[in-house]
Amino acid sequence: MSLVARVSVNSAPAVNSSYVVRPSGVHGYGAFATRDIEIGEVIDEFVGERLTHAQCDERYKDRDVNDPHTFLFTLDENTVIDSSVGGNDTRFINHRCDPNCEPQIENGRVFIVAINRIRQGEELGFEYNIGREEDDPDNVDEIYACRCGSPACRGTILWPAKRSRRRKRKSNSGIPTSAI
Repeated sequence: MSLVARVSVNSAPAVNSSYVVRPSGVHGYGAFATRDIEIGEVIDEFVGERLTHAQCDERYKDRDVNDPHTFLFTLDENTVIDSSVGGNDTRFINHRCDPNCEPQIENGRVFIVAINRIRQGEELGFEYNIGREEDDPDNVDEIYACRCGSPACRGTILWPAKRSRRRKRKSNSGIPTSAI
């Protein structure tokens, strides 16, 4: 059954009953399961105003580069969903390096789907995979630091995780070799 059909069949009331928003130790506010959520269950749809990338860039051109809050979801090469305008509480689902849900796109719609069994009270989280840009500020990894607390935490919500700079080291033979 398609995600759209599953949402239609299992449509939730106006206030989503599978999660609630409250303060989070990860970042600001977070979404927490109000009941057990099974693998494959559609939790909600990520909605908001649809913009082109150029419109999005124009809207946020004066944004403080040190502000890590983002309510944007890149749908494809043409479209960004800005959940700060016309969005719902899915915008409060924080990044996790060990996600328990993930966005799945079907027919131009974004559904948040459980990829692990989520226990009541557990915070929902998915991989943001925010791409690095050539013009990122030097402190971009501090701005987008991850606080998920997972043993698998890579320290950033950006992708790829920052690679260490290549440096020269001497091999046992005395000939310099590249090391990461």
